[in-house]
Amino acid sequence: MGGGLRSAREYGEEEIYRRLEPYIGRWFRDKYHHFTPPQRYAIVEIINRQNILICAPTGSGKTFACFLGIINHLCELNRRGKLEDRIYCLYISPLKALGNDIRRNLEEPLAEIAEIMEREAGITNRIRVAVRTGDTTQKERQNMLRKPPHILITTPESAAIILNAPKFKQHLKELEYLVVDEIHEVADSKRGAHLSITMERFQHFCSSEFTRIGMSATISPLEEVAKFLVGLDDGGTGRPCLIADVSFAKELDVSVHSPVNFRDEWESGSGSASASASARGDESKSESAGAATTAALYNKVRALVEQHRSTLIFTNTRSGAERVSYRLGKLMSADRDRIGAHHGSLSRDTRFAVEEGLKEGKMKAVACSSSLELGMDIGALDLCILIGSPKSTTRLIQRVGRSGHKLDKIARGCLVVTDMDDLVECAVLARCAREKKLDRVQVIGPALDVLAQQLVGMALEQRWDVEEAYRVIRRAYPYRSLKKEQFISVLRYLAGEYSELESRKVYSKIWYDEEEGVFGRKRSTRGIYMTHVGTIPSESSVQVFQREPRKKIGEIDEPFLEKLEKGDTFVLGGRTYKFVSVRGMRVYVDPFEGMPTIPAWIGEMLPLEYDSAIEVGKFRAEMERKMGGGDGESASERVVEWLERDYHLDRNAAESIYSYFDAQKRYAGVIPNHRRILIEVYYDELERQNIVFHALYGRRTLDALSRAYAYAISRRYKTNVSVTINDNGFILKLPHKRVDVSAIAGMVRSDTLDEVLKMSVSRTELFKRRFRHCAVRGLMVLKQYKGYEIGVGKQQRSATSVLNVAKKIEGFPIVEETYREILEEVFDIRHAKEVVEGIEAGRIEVVAVETPFPSPFAHNLVALQASDVVLMESRRELLLELHRRVMEYISQGCYPPLISAEEE
Repeated sequence: MGGGLRSAREYGEEEIYRRLEPYIGRWFRDKYHHFTPPQRYAIVEIINRQNILICAPTGSGKTFACFLGIINHLCELNRRGKLEDRIYCLYISPLKALGNDIRRNLEEPLAEIAEIMEREAGITNRIRVAVRTGDTTQKERQNMLRKPPHILITTPESAAIILNAPKFKQHLKELEYLVVDEIHEVADSKRGAHLSITMERFQHFCSSEFTRIGMSATISPLEEVAKFLVGLDDGGTGRPCLIADVSFAKELDVSVHSPVNFRDEWESGSGSASASASARGDESKSESAGAATTAALYNKVRALVEQHRSTLIFTNTRSGAERVSYRLGKLMSADRDRIGAHHGSLSRDTRFAVEEGLKEGKMKAVACSSSLELGMDIGALDLCILIGSPKSTTRLIQRVGRSGHKLDKIARGCLVVTDMDDLVECAVLARCAREKKLDRVQVIGPALDVLAQQLVGMALEQRWDVEEAYRVIRRAYPYRSLKKEQFISVLRYLAGEYSELESRKVYSKIWYDEEEGVFGRKRSTRGIYMTHVGTIPSESSVQVFQREPRKKIGEIDEPFLEKLEKGDTFVLGGRTYKFVSVRGMRVYVDPFEGMPTIPAWIGEMLPLEYDSAIEVGKFRAEMERKMGGGDGESASERVVEWLERDYHLDRNAAESIYSYFDAQKRYAGVIPNHRRILIEVYYDELERQNIVFHALYGRRTLDALSRAYAYAISRRYKTNVSVTINDNGFILKLPHKRVDVSAIAGMVRSDTLDEVLKMSVSRTELFKRRFRHCAVRGLMVLKQYKGYEIGVGKQQRSATSVLNVAKKIEGFPIVEETYREILEEVFDIRHAKEVVEGIEAGRIEVVAVETPFPSPFAHNLVALQASDVVLMESRRELLLELHRRVMEYISQGCYPPLISAEEE
């Protein structure tokens, strides 16, 4: 480990007991008997006042690993009569509910320790714990001001607000500990960037250095998260930090289950008959195979649930959680009242009832989205089922880790797959989880909208010297590379130096004397700042109207609207519409006859992470290598045995994977992988050219590459290009033109990729919506004023008006931040550049092939194009029919031609 980072060492039981107050030592020994791994690494180091990052699984005793050393110090002060009425420890949790859990988990042991101290030493003073969030009443805040807690639990947003509560923050002047729980949830987001500045503002305010403690579930690289936790000194050197990595102290048992045998499906020939029946309009026959597959999936889930006492079922969407809960309730009618759903769209009361039911052991099964990934206490679970790939090894481990809540229990997880690509992906991710290969988290760059908000908060505190403020900000790890000119541009914007913005009602929030190098507050700004602290954007549904005849069609979510460009088509209410324009929160469309270009649920899709995608690519390369030796029959048996042994797959799953790869190899001649991109060209029934990029680099990387290539083609050939994307590649569809496929790879260059992407998004709904988010964070557009809420629609109209002016100002910070957010957070520009550089340098091979119809690896992309006009039960029929065509073509001894520049 570089810089001031070191691995923490493990302490023996007696070493720890020697450092604990006698009362605490006796209490702990009587109640818990032994220290858990994270406690053996962390307690003594916290007593020694060392900064430390603790990475440990759920149910491993992380809370006491963090708090026992702190409680020990407070009890020592109490014993000596030196415990003051001030805040010694500030605990920051990303979730309000998690903070309430921590308070409850602390109050009981503190009461038990206090009883021992009172009984044995007559000490009656008690250690106080309190929670302060947006839900805290004014009376509770007044009580805290008069008699502050010794341990204060809060959220990142409330922590920032405390810095601008002049009287209350004096209780934190001598803060000794700052704890960030679930740090993996904020480290790679703007919420984390905001928190990092808040921590440095606290450090600047406090009379001495406080000890920083981070608690995290499984995450990588820990070194990067530790740097985020502790920040830098004025010399740009990272502060020292110990890392206690006991994330794999808990045993993991992950298995992959396929509800059907895909190989048998292909070989049964049912696809042809069913697809033909569908074409004839015979719904009962066309849905038979798809319905049977869906039934098999739910029957598999039911069987797993019935074998266990309490099960958590993760889906990748909120709607998926509702479907699973509903179908499972129908199948298990006797347990219907013990089966529930949990996701962010449900009311707080509904979610709380489900959480309490889990804690009390009353729930048989709960289907959820990502809402129960965080470490709030939900009691002991026997099993976690994941329907479909979790898209990330880290997410897989976090989800499965919710089961076997005690450290000595095995965390058991079952991945139930939905198709062939899902089977391959889940097999790879499950092996990566067993081998402890994690996706790397990436701390974001210096977010200028967050900086603007924090500078207003700082100005409300005091009059600042610009150089001193710049030093404070640069101590925050995400802002270590912040340039002075960026910092000054934000100050100029906040001081109202861009007078052209006043016509759009954007006024100054601070005063700034550039000659003297100081800035400070404007009195009118306090109310605005206090109601806008935070980074989570307001989103709502957007109303969809048909232009002629004028009528309301329905609603779509903003994340879906971000994907739309003029001319895109989508299904709503069973009909297809073409996107024409948007005004505020209203979308205008025309009826359209034909295939949609954007699936209606695209906004909900979890993206496959880059590192996990590379692992799938490596698996493909190894499969191709192993398939190459020996004759077909011996190679088949050898590869299937390898899959069973090394990937823990059953025979059916292993044979299905082999058949899938064999069909791809025999039909297209090429298996794409992480070092080989396959560009496949086919023409559909309307003679439109479809260009399929088989590329495995993670969805966000593919988002960037697909936009760049679509933009380049549209500019060169003066044509519209529609894009369909999934985790394994993307399709570019051209309506009438023919593209020279051999030249496509060179149409995008690494040195101009940034600018190409900026041009491609500058007029999109994605840019307009993201600009609104940044403008609200940066206090350009208000969501509340003088006690009145401003609706999202009005915010969007204001943002659009402001954007028309701001775009004309060279280097305007909020516009620049919008571009940065899209390129680095929505897309993955860093890895997209690496891919293009790899193509340019020859490290990544590009192979082009023309096929009469899509190759097996492209079938899910083709089905995705058709997903809104094909019933979900019929999607399986489409896949089977595509596979039947491929196998028939192979059986005739036909092979698609490779495309070269000479042939073109």
